[in-house]
Amino acid sequence: MMSHHGGLPLLSTGGNFQLAIAALTIGIAAAVANAQSSGMSIYPSKGQTQEQLAKDKYECNQWAVGQSGFNPGMPAPTTSMTAPQQSRGQMARGAARGAALGAVGGAVAGDAGTGAAAGAAMGGAAGGIRRHQAKRQERQQQANVQAAASSSQEAYNRALATCLQGRGYTVN
Repeated sequence: MMSHHGGLPLLSTGGNFQLAIAALTIGIAAAVANAQSSGMSIYPSKGQTQEQLAKDKYECNQWAVGQSGFNPGMPAPTTSMTAPQQSRGQMARGAARGAALGAVGGAVAGDAGTGAAAGAAMGGAAGGIRRHQAKRQERQQQANVQAAASSSQEAYNRALATCLQGRGYTVN
């Protein structure tokens, strides 16, 4: 069922054209979804058609991503989830170090067992303090990531609005 016109199969060229149209449609839909998720209201003020609006939103989305370095279609970065495992290890290592030092100190004083127990308790407490500090640092790091994402989203929204306004749209 493949007919040839000028040496090229018609299904091949028609298929490529349809694929290109499908890719463009998906890209436009993604840009429209990004603009809608940003909470912006965009109104044509120079008689633009819906097709032109969709094309302009897509192109302005691409430009805004380039300007801001933020892509609302990508997942936000997250912090490492290894801190709880590391903090438990810190506490155990602290107890082990404290026990070793306590045993040496206790041996000098004549009771290595008591010194080891006291050293383990102090080492474990020190490890617990380090764990608490690590958790606090992780919370601060997460807050910093969220603040940066919010700032990047704002920069993206400003760039998108600027582009669309430059193309004759009213953006609220």
